[in-house]
This record gives sequence, structure tokens and C-alpha cells, in this order.
Amino acid sequence: MNTKKVIQGAIVQALATVGIEVDVSTITLEHPAELSHGDYATSVALQYAKQAARSPRDLAVALVGAMGTIAPVAKIDIAGPGFINFTLSSGALSQSLDEARAEDMWGNNTALEGQSVLMEYTSPNLFKPLHIGNLVGNVLGESISRLLEFSGVSVKRINYPSDIGLTVAKGVWGLQKIHGDPNDIQSLGGAYRVGNEAYETDPEAKAEIEAVNKKIYEGSDPELKALRESGIKTSRRHLNEICKKLGTTFDTEIFESEAAPVGRDIVLSHIDDGIFEKSDGAVVFPERNSGLHTRVFINSLGLPTYEAKDLGNFKLKNGTYSEWTHYFVVTGVEQREYFQVVFKAIQKVFSEAEGKVFRHITNGFLTPTTGKMSSRKGNVITGESLIADLVEVAKARAAESRADDHEKLAEQIAVAAIKYQILKQSSGKDIVFDRERALSLEGDSGPYLQYAYARTNAVIVKAHEQGVLPPLAGEGWGGVEDFGVADTLVRLLHRFPEIVEYAASELEPHIVAQYLLHLASAFNSWYAQEQILDGTPAAAHKVAVTEAVNRTLKNGLWILGIPAPEKM
Repeated sequence: MNTKKVIQGAIVQALATVGIEVDVSTITLEHPAELSHGDYATSVALQYAKQAARSPRDLAVALVGAMGTIAPVAKIDIAGPGFINFTLSSGALSQSLDEARAEDMWGNNTALEGQSVLMEYTSPNLFKPLHIGNLVGNVLGESISRLLEFSGVSVKRINYPSDIGLTVAKGVWGLQKIHGDPNDIQSLGGAYRVGNEAYETDPEAKAEIEAVNKKIYEGSDPELKALRESGIKTSRRHLNEICKKLGTTFDTEIFESEAAPVGRDIVLSHIDDGIFEKSDGAVVFPERNSGLHTRVFINSLGLPTYEAKDLGNFKLKNGTYSEWTHYFVVTGVEQREYFQVVFKAIQKVFSEAEGKVFRHITNGFLTPTTGKMSSRKGNVITGESLIADLVEVAKARAAESRADDHEKLAEQIAVAAIKYQILKQSSGKDIVFDRERALSLEGDSGPYLQYAYARTNAVIVKAHEQGVLPPLAGEGWGGVEDFGVADTLVRLLHRFPEIVEYAASELEPHIVAQYLLHLASAFNSWYAQEQILDGTPAAAHKVAVTEAVNRTLKNGLWILGIPAPEKM
């Protein structure tokens, strides 16, 4: 039974009795922040009071009277000026408990079934270390991908790394100047900083780097080609290592060097039809075609810009996955205007884009509590170094745990610390990374959620050892009062599928993260108040609640891309 839809249907029928005809999809039901205010609340009486020619309170009274008895609802209250609150019955809550315990995919839904999403994320500049700020897009993109998959969407994960262009040219030029080792990631980082500083401050060096860039595009210099290929290989190796630790596997990887010639040819082929035009030796997408601003797609040197490459990137992706409905790109918020223009250009050039959904999903900057990071200035914290640092700190805690593999647990804790700090707030907001807070087992952190999950596992294992078997599905609890101090916990569990569905519709994993924090806190509070394995018949029911929390935390952590260790 879909409790929410049943209540929405009852509201629609009640509104009809006072002459108001509405579609069920327009009925908003929310979860009150305070559980004492019920499991659902609606403001329809306030919304339609004027149309009904009644006060909101009077309309609320009429609607409640018209609704009568609703199967999954135990009580309906009117609050304030006309809010209607619904409190669920023990039967409805027991059904949720049964589903949470029995269904491996508990919490999933088919609300977005039929959608096919091309999800592009991570997409770093190669030829330099990946710093922690670059990880934000990976963490956000992976979690949104899982959230969509849990809602019935077909998702193709795509990485689009930059392996050619000015960034690479700066690094190659820098390697030559410092006689760096292209097989060493730190040497690549140093070479890039040297090249970038020279490009910004020395006109002669700038000209040299631009010449290097042109030769790399042409493939005309064997030494430059060899340096670039070695550096790219080193960067990819480190990127793959980080992605493996973070739990990301891409379906397709398209390189900028592949997209560049394709994009350049597309631009040149659409000058005569007016989509692009020549301007001061370059080729631009004029303001009149975007309604935004003019952008250069081929520069005065005849080289494709990022914009042109993104046209090539689109064509390559569309050629591999033609049956897509949504095109998502996860990058920094500072690229918002860039993608507004690029998406307009794609839609002008490609008929296949007609009627499809394009969206730039923004992520904010991540900075440590010590200040902003920059690979140009050299105060960068690399992804490898941050994870290694967190792992070292976590090792002390892991050594005191019941885990069989302390090294593995330490890495799982480190990943949880990073991911939760990124995902606990809405996308697009800047993140201040505090190591101590991120690793804390108390409160608002990934390890806190992991610890709650491990605690549920410990209870379940001990119950099995003692032969305490939870009731079978359908045996019920007899009445809401029988939930006792578990009442809050059980009502929160019921919300999980709706939380997932809403988060997917909004493309916001932080909704799941905040829910899991609330659930873990409620479980830990219940655990502190209640002796679960107390030797009474009620112990079996309490184990059933623990099993439901266990499955909910496990599935929620999976959506966030956070490992769920069974022992801590």
C-alpha cells in the first residue's frame, strides 16, 4: 500500500464534496518536523479556502468530516489556522517494518522509470594531481547516479578528462624547464605550477607555451608527444586509484583529445548556416543564437576551445548512447553560464537534442579549515594525501574495533568522512572541510552513521546467537502503544521510501544524508533507553525494529556511496 497516495486520494475526494475538483498530483503532503504533529500534514484548506468561500479552519473541518475513516490513518487533527495532520495506524507502520526487513531494495521506487540519463562527472584536468576540491564532483555525481538508479532510472556514468589543451601544455613546458619526471604525480604537479606561473607573468614564456600547445595538437614534436603521453598515463593511474577507493566505476571515458577534432569540424561545418560566425580570426557562437552572450568556439590560432570540444564530446556520447532522455553534467558552480551557452549550441546543432532535458548540476568549492586550496599556488591538498591522512587517523580507532581487517575499516571510515561532509548539504554550496569533525563518531558525520549501522549488526548477530527470532511478516504489533519508546524510530522508518523518491526528484543527496542522521540519532537514543535482548517476548519485536533500521541505514549509505562496515 502506498500510504501517501491513499491519503492524497482521500483529500481529492473530500475537496470534491465542497465543489473543488483537483488532480491528485497537486496535493502536497509533507512530513512534519515534529512527530508529535503527525506523520503527514497538508495545507490544502489554506490553499483552497478562498475558492471554497470559507475560512481555512472551516474548510479544514469540512474536509476532515468528508474524509471519514482512511485505512492507514489512526487519527486526523486540525492545527493552527487550518493545517490537517494525519497520524498513521499501527497496521500501516507494521507493514513498513515488514517491508524494510524483507526487501533487499527497501526504499526504491519506480517514480522516474523510463528515464535514461547520461551522467558526466569527475572530468578532471589531467597532468597534475587531483586535489580534494576536484573530488566534490565525483562524490556528488556518484551519489546522484545511485539515487536515480534507486528510482528506476537507467544511468550511464561518463568521465570526460582533459588530456589536451593549455593545462597540459603548461605541464609539458614545465617538465622541460625543471627536468621533471612524467612518471611521478608530484613532479607533474610541480611542473604545472611552474608552467602556469610563467604563463601568467612572462610574455615570452606564454608564447612558448602556446607554441607547445599547438605542436601537441598537431602531434608534430616527438619529444612533446612522449612527455604528454607519459604524464597522462601517470595522471590516469592516480585518478583510477582514487575512483576505486571512492566506489566509482565509469561506463565510458571520453578524452578531450578525442572530442577536440570532432568539435572543431562541427563548428566549421555550421558557419554557412549562421549557427557560428567568424570574428577577428576566431569562430564564435554569437549572442543572438544563445540569447546570453557570445563565446569563442575556435580561437585565432585555429584551435578548438573547451566549448567546441564539448560539442564533440556530446556527439561521441550520443553516438554511444543514443536512447537517452536526460543529459546531466556535474561541475563547479562557476561554470553555470558556460554550460548555458554550450547547451544552447548543442540544441542548435543537433536535432537529436530536441525535446531532451539538459542540466548543469553545480557543486561548490571545498576548502580546508586552513584556507582555500589552489593547484596554481601550490597549497593544494591532493585527493591521495587527504585520504591517506584520514586513514592514518582512523587506524587508531579501527585498531580498537571488532573488525577483522583494520586497514580496510580505516579506509572505509576515511571515505565516509569525506563523502558525508560533501553530501550533507545541498549541491552548489561551498564546503569547509574540518578533519576532526568529519572523523567524529559523535553526531553529524559519516563515521557516526557507519557506527550506528555496525551497532545494529551487533544486536542482530547477538540475537541470532541467543535464538531470539523476530516475528514473521504480518504478525503485527497489536497497537501503536506497543511500539513504546520505539514509536519515533518506527515512524521515521516509514518515511524512507518517500525520502528517496523526493531526493531523486530534486537531484539532492543531502535529503537522504539528513534523514539518515535523524534515523541514526533516533536509533542510538532508543538503544540507550531500551534493553533490546531483555529475555522477554518483546525482545523479538525489538530485534525486528533493529533489522528494519539495519536495512534502511545500509541502503541509505549505499545511495550516498558510503561503505557500510558490519563491525566497528
